[in-house]
Amino acid sequence: MASLIFRKGLDLKGAVAGVLAENYHSAVVDRIKADDFTHRAGRLTIHLAREFGFCYGVDRAVDYAYQTRERFPDRTVFLTGEIIHNPHVNAKLRTMGIRFLSDDKNALNGVEPGDVVILPAFGVTVAMLEQLDRRGCTLIDTTCGSVLNVWKNVRRYAEGGYTAIIHGKVWHEETQATASQAVHYGGRYLVVLDRHETSQVCDYIRREGDCAALMDRFVSAASPGFDPRRDLLHVGLANQTTMLMSESLEIGEMLKAAMVDRYGESELADHFQAFDTICSATQDRQDAVVALLKNKSVDLMIVIGGYNSSNTCNLARICAAARPTFHVADPDCLMSADLIRHRPVGAKEETTTTGWLPADTAVTIGLTSGASTPDNLVGAAITNLTRFCETTPERKDG
Repeated sequence: MASLIFRKGLDLKGAVAGVLAENYHSAVVDRIKADDFTHRAGRLTIHLAREFGFCYGVDRAVDYAYQTRERFPDRTVFLTGEIIHNPHVNAKLRTMGIRFLSDDKNALNGVEPGDVVILPAFGVTVAMLEQLDRRGCTLIDTTCGSVLNVWKNVRRYAEGGYTAIIHGKVWHEETQATASQAVHYGGRYLVVLDRHETSQVCDYIRREGDCAALMDRFVSAASPGFDPRRDLLHVGLANQTTMLMSESLEIGEMLKAAMVDRYGESELADHFQAFDTICSATQDRQDAVVALLKNKSVDLMIVIGGYNSSNTCNLARICAAARPTFHVADPDCLMSADLIRHRPVGAKEETTTTGWLPADTAVTIGLTSGASTPDNLVGAAITNLTRFCETTPERKDG
């Protein structure tokens, strides 16, 4: 029995609007937006990035999850995994009785035809979707439109005989789902994390070097049976939508240059393709941070969002290149004017730093948040910062 699939909500947007606002809205943030994205209190000035927080795809996914619980109050509701990478949001869904299949590797075996399963904003692999479809359960598909756009182009590559070179994190749910699309349509894929990994692929393309050495490096990041001698002749660029977009573009240029060096400009179209798969919301948030960093009065940056959120980590990367930057998971990480818990850019573990906030002098903080961070967490962080800076000394020049 095939599953019933809802892809456009459940016509209950109005019914859940109140509880969504109660859980995630912030009057503090609304007020700051209305005041030219600037907050002043005592010795503190905060400049909010012009684009931050929930993007359309995340907002839609969370909305659909709440609609699902409203529509099916007496049925077992599952999520395949985190709906977005924000522990606060996922915890809320758990309190609503939504169970996560990712909590137990055998949980999928317990899904029955009467159950409801929500597919997250990242999407799911083709294999997962097929398993769920065979069980005949009701599916609520919240896959982001930007992700679907990537899938469309990966399918185009596969059907044209091009290997999809995916700029992404091989362990990330979205990249795994995208890779599965390539295989499903008879194609192949190779996942590259960054410029360094791409340079290894480009070196092979230029010189057709050591095939075994290349596969040793990418054995867990390539499609089954991947053969560089065959599968790197024709490639197309794709990306995990939450990666650093400037890096995705640079990786595309690196692959293009390698193909030109190997085959010549006249043969490029036969060996390299690239379609626009950049997520506009991700790009908008990255652009907004770059613009904020041009404000020379900003002393330090705070980035709020889950440590496993790719787009949040990339915002922190951009900030850290220009200012002292603290990536915090939630407002509770702002412990005091002296103590902060945060994860440094590139680190794997959270750390605690003392003396992070300039004392007894005016301070200007730039603040942004990842696309999976709700406004209420941003508002709570601003409240904490305001409390830390209640004194009003003479302001610095500039």
